[in-house]
Amino acid sequence: MIDPLSRIASIDLPTVEKATVRIEPWRLKTPFTIARGVEYEISLVVVELSGKGATGYGESCPVAHYGETPKSVAAQVETFLERLRSGQSWASIHDQLPAGAARNAVDCAVWDFAAKWVEKPIFDLIDVAAPQPVETVFTISFAEPDVMAKQAASAKNFRKLKLKLGGEGDLERVQAVRKVAPDKVLIADVNEYWDDALFSSLQGAIAAAGISMLEQPLPANDDGLLESAEHLTLIGADESCHVSNDLDQVARRYDVVNIKLDKTGGFTEALRLLDGALSRGLQPMVGCMLGTSLAVAPAFYIAQKCSFVDLDAPLLIGKDRDPAMEYNNGWVSPSASSLIWG
Repeated sequence: MIDPLSRIASIDLPTVEKATVRIEPWRLKTPFTIARGVEYEISLVVVELSGKGATGYGESCPVAHYGETPKSVAAQVETFLERLRSGQSWASIHDQLPAGAARNAVDCAVWDFAAKWVEKPIFDLIDVAAPQPVETVFTISFAEPDVMAKQAASAKNFRKLKLKLGGEGDLERVQAVRKVAPDKVLIADVNEYWDDALFSSLQGAIAAAGISMLEQPLPANDDGLLESAEHLTLIGADESCHVSNDLDQVARRYDVVNIKLDKTGGFTEALRLLDGALSRGLQPMVGCMLGTSLAVAPAFYIAQKCSFVDLDAPLLIGKDRDPAMEYNNGWVSPSASSLIWG
């Protein structure tokens, strides 16, 4: 693969005349619960770049688990934008900047700016085929087994579900959902909340219940057991894998890599991580934090080569930008009227 940063470097972008960052609050449709806690609203960081009649946008979702807040990410973004305003190219500074939500928002805005400037779609810039619709999972929030079963039963229009787990009672949660959704594809995300003993005792039963992939069962800093343990179902790395430099260790412990742009620090590193995962025989997955279609649109390109797709964030918010990605019975595609990004 030609490094994506070199593709940006090859474009003679105009000087950025305007570069802004703003924090946007979004209320969720229903509370979103994982093992670490519950969220009722989110704050998104949005970057806008413009020059010579072209305007690009990028969005990120700061993650408290990684020490980020909306204010800290916006402040970090501002330091990146100041370098762009001074005339430095994104290609020259990208790899000097830390991965995370701040770099993601700016990187996606740069790619969008570049596509608008040369009047070509993103898929032409990265030399791939035009993207096709992908089927996403729909997330079932962490709750008591009967509540999760009700959530699953109400998700009639989705063929694939992702169950949020979190410790004792997880087998009962999976079994309750399987009972009401006998024919659906199920994956499960533990968000680091099992220990070695729980993994060893639950993995077999979870696999027997038909879980296609078990995501991040152990803490990212204590997942060594996965290197020697038999994998009775596919095991996915989320918190254990942020960027392509993580892949050598990840490949010894996991079968699947969850690529999230707020972890990679943008579209550029997400493309690198996708290529690196495939070259090591890992199955790629694309995921997202909570966000709108402006965040999903770049991830949609990554999804084209992924075995698992988790891009339901706008559905969890319950409202979206205009234009927006289109959702139809679990299938995701760009708006037929106008692209929101790229």
